[in-house]
Amino acid sequence: MSLTLNIRGLATRLFARPRLPTPTTTTTARFTTLTPVMMARFDSSANTFGGKAGLAAKQKRTAKKGSKGEQRDPKMINMLKHFAILSPRRIPPPLRMARNRHLRHWTIHRAWLLFRRREREGRERTLMRQYQGMYAACEALRLSDGPGTRETGYLYRVAMEKKGVYGHHGVPIEYARPQTETPARTPWNHDWKL
Repeated sequence: MSLTLNIRGLATRLFARPRLPTPTTTTTARFTTLTPVMMARFDSSANTFGGKAGLAAKQKRTAKKGSKGEQRDPKMINMLKHFAILSPRRIPPPLRMARNRHLRHWTIHRAWLLFRRREREGRERTLMRQYQGMYAACEALRLSDGPGTRETGYLYRVAMEKKGVYGHHGVPIEYARPQTETPARTPWNHDWKL
């Protein structure tokens, strides 16, 4: 005897609504859950819980449902759809390759990883060369004598001040508003002036 696992069947049984007792059962039966429907008095003449008002509510619900039967919760429908996608019938079988085909696949995969590594290392080398070039230029400025009677490192300090980079008396955009966890109530204040 083989044991098959049907996820849809499990989900249907797991999320099925509890069955209400039939009119043939006695009214002295005790329920373990105390939902409003279960706590209502069972009226055998109306064949429902809660008397005639309960019957009218049930008729309204069945009128809304149409011919499809019981309407389900949208969350349940979404879960069942995902279970259906994961069902064993929809999952493709694993790749079964012969030894030579597997070797070709492995070789191509390793070659692709090698290509990507070389590209990444090339980009890193280029960035490192640029950074070292800027560092060497800044060191040369820092150690050079200033023009005229200026002291050593004057040109370096002037270059690092960034005056005029953000406009006349400007500040970096990062300092225009305090850094907070949430966005501002008004996205942009067009009347803001320094």
